[in-house]
Amino acid sequence: MQAYRALEATFARISAIEDASGILGWDAQTLMPDGAAEGRGDQIAVLRGLAHDLLTDPAVADRLAAAEEEDGLDAWSQANLAEMRRAYTHAAAVPRDLVEASSRAVSRAEMTWREARRTSDFARLRPDLAEVLRLQREIGRAKGEALGLAPYDALLDSYDPGLRQDAIDPLFAMLEAELPGLIAQARERQAAAGATPTAEGPFPVETQRQVGLALMRAAGFDFGRGRLDVSLHPFCGGATDDVRITTRYDEADFARALMGVLHETGHALYEQGRPAAWRRQPVGAARGMSVHESQSLTLEMQAGRSREFVSYLAPLVRKAFGGTGPAWEADALHRNYTRVAPGFIRVDADECTYPAHILLRYRLERALIRGEMEIGDLPGAFNDGMRRLLGLTVPDDAHGCLQDIHWPGGAWGYFPTYTLGAMMAAQLFDAACRAEPDLRPGLARGDFAPLVGWLRANVHQKGSALGTQEILTQATGRPLSAEVFLGHLRRRYLDA
Repeated sequence: MQAYRALEATFARISAIEDASGILGWDAQTLMPDGAAEGRGDQIAVLRGLAHDLLTDPAVADRLAAAEEEDGLDAWSQANLAEMRRAYTHAAAVPRDLVEASSRAVSRAEMTWREARRTSDFARLRPDLAEVLRLQREIGRAKGEALGLAPYDALLDSYDPGLRQDAIDPLFAMLEAELPGLIAQARERQAAAGATPTAEGPFPVETQRQVGLALMRAAGFDFGRGRLDVSLHPFCGGATDDVRITTRYDEADFARALMGVLHETGHALYEQGRPAAWRRQPVGAARGMSVHESQSLTLEMQAGRSREFVSYLAPLVRKAFGGTGPAWEADALHRNYTRVAPGFIRVDADECTYPAHILLRYRLERALIRGEMEIGDLPGAFNDGMRRLLGLTVPDDAHGCLQDIHWPGGAWGYFPTYTLGAMMAAQLFDAACRAEPDLRPGLARGDFAPLVGWLRANVHQKGSALGTQEILTQATGRPLSAEVFLGHLRRRYLDA
């Protein structure tokens, strides 16, 4: 197995370079002074170029061909070899100069986006975003030719192996057909129930931080291999065995930060729970972003907004913030945490209206990659979609197409994974509750162990040894379906 062992060594080196890039990227979004942006963009571009060179070295192609003829590989090694081949095909399709050009364009656009979002000025971002889009189109075409896919499908495959538009479309069509009525009924039910008292701030940031840390500990986050920080846009990043998560704080609303912490902790637990023996190899990586998002939403939406968990959370936050009165009772908190109200900001959306935000972004980025729309048309098209899907008139670009970092950050093909992940989360949580009778009672005690233990065994420890649908089918008994997700929404918002 000489060729295979040589490949393992190469991919371990690539993993180390990616880890270094991950820490530099985390620093750029948390602590780095703005004046360092250009230099940081060059640093990350060079690292990505080095990783690309290692992966696309002609020797790798030769070793892949030789390893695929070798005998004696166990099941994990065979799966690892398949993931190596997939990674090579993606990388070899894109020339090194295009990789570095894209990295530099993304670094510039991310920094410009910060100021453009702050001032609600799309015109400021437009040239840099147009360059990112131009390069993403090139990358999509190059990968599509190598993989035999349409450019947008090739970009989807970069984030979620095997994901295609023809699989997304019927799932999203079902949501678009069912959700308007469900949302209307939920809002009517809320109105009939009358006003819910709401806790009033200010809620000190440091107290919010301490409560967030307590929730992370309860969920099983390993602080010996990770940390919590602040960023403009919450995310989970860092490196292998050094998982960095962030949130953002609002002194008028502690729930936003706490639920953000639970969300990012779900991502972090997946990273910390990957199979240790394979963490430096492709087969030990998370399966894809839909599965990754399912882990964050299982923790935040399925568990974190359940009645059981809120009954544990209510006295915790009441004590931390010195709250008194009915607004601090579990029933009031739960009603506020599960309130359905269309809003402008995707990351603050409730789980009923959230899919509309994703449907809009999916359609827009697909049209942009296909060349059916140009970047200058984005603000108007975004605003039209918000009006049609959620009945909202967008007041400015900061509440519209500038709110997300994904497009300036080069993450084209990423957005659909959020709602696919929400569907998976409902399916996984349903299966976990059936398999673990103490799961819901445990959440009422602040004990995530039954849930996280089940996820460790059925998702985290699988790495990328199986495909997304295989992982889901083995864990839940069925492939991905919109029906379980819609059933969950009906029970929580119409029947409870």
